[in-house]
Amino acid sequence: MKKVKKLIFVLAFLVFLVGALWFLQRLLVPKYILENEEGVLSGEYYDNAGDNDVLFIGDCEVYSNFSPIKLWQDYGITSVIRGTPQQLIWQSYYMLEDTLRYETPKVVVYNVFSMRYDKPQNEAYNRLTLDGMRWSSVKSDAIKASMTEEESYLSYVFPILRFHSRWNELTSEDFEYLFSSEQLSHNGYVMRVDTKPVEVLPEPIPLADYTYSDIDWEYLDKIRDCCKEHGITLILIKSASCYPHWYDEWDQQISDYAEKNGLTYVNFLQHQDETGIDYKTDTYDAGLHLNLSGAEKSSAWFGKILAEQPGITDRRGDSELEARWQEKIEFYESMKASQEKQLEETGAVTSYR
Repeated sequence: MKKVKKLIFVLAFLVFLVGALWFLQRLLVPKYILENEEGVLSGEYYDNAGDNDVLFIGDCEVYSNFSPIKLWQDYGITSVIRGTPQQLIWQSYYMLEDTLRYETPKVVVYNVFSMRYDKPQNEAYNRLTLDGMRWSSVKSDAIKASMTEEESYLSYVFPILRFHSRWNELTSEDFEYLFSSEQLSHNGYVMRVDTKPVEVLPEPIPLADYTYSDIDWEYLDKIRDCCKEHGITLILIKSASCYPHWYDEWDQQISDYAEKNGLTYVNFLQHQDETGIDYKTDTYDAGLHLNLSGAEKSSAWFGKILAEQPGITDRRGDSELEARWQEKIEFYESMKASQEKQLEETGAVTSYR
């Protein structure tokens, strides 16, 4: 009897210990609500997973520059963006693999700008991309591919090992969003209604070598092969932005790759007249990213190309889908009104929400 009581005590203690550690981890891990908001994007995908015909993957040039709501309203195209800040090409590949655990899109759109990086950059950006992914062998592989030399794999498995010293940084946000979060994106699109026009652009600095590295080509091949294996059309794009500079030498390499592999490549910088994007009115940060008007222009024009792809149909008329997307439209319009009010009252957008 004593052995049974002792066993029950030990098990109860272990349950308490695990629960306490889980609670502390939830408390200490950053919530990405009022600071570094884009850290919620990876996790928000799972609420929008399923029945998306188009998947965008890449860096901030996808989550700032395309509006799935606009694509639905104009073309009846269902789409989702799995973009994160400075998403490296191997991370984009694993985002694609992770998405395929939940759905198989008809088209994948990959923004090639991050191919300028050939090695992991820093932990902060890794965390914004990786922490929100659900655990699977895909996330494990993504972590291993992304870690800098200073990082530990275990710190991703048990984030408390990384954030245990955040005690003196805790704010009311950490307690308010301990077990819940606030939605930031619109199927992955991050809205900004304010405007900061392009005034002056710095002269591009010549590079010693414009050649993409082997690892970039390796993962672009992986994205291509994965799409081919699942019957998905792959479209490569260079999204609209004035800065950082997109070199002609980079563009030519992508054009050659697309031609060699029978892929569509769209450089939005070469279609400014058709898109109607004006960098005096359609960017919120002097040309790095598009604001809402720019994203809607970009989406309206690109939607014509997407609508022509195999398997893409106008799905308006499906009552279940229409009801679901009507809720998304209402949230979209509500955030737009909120940001416009902030802009009118303070002269700036102080919060996405």
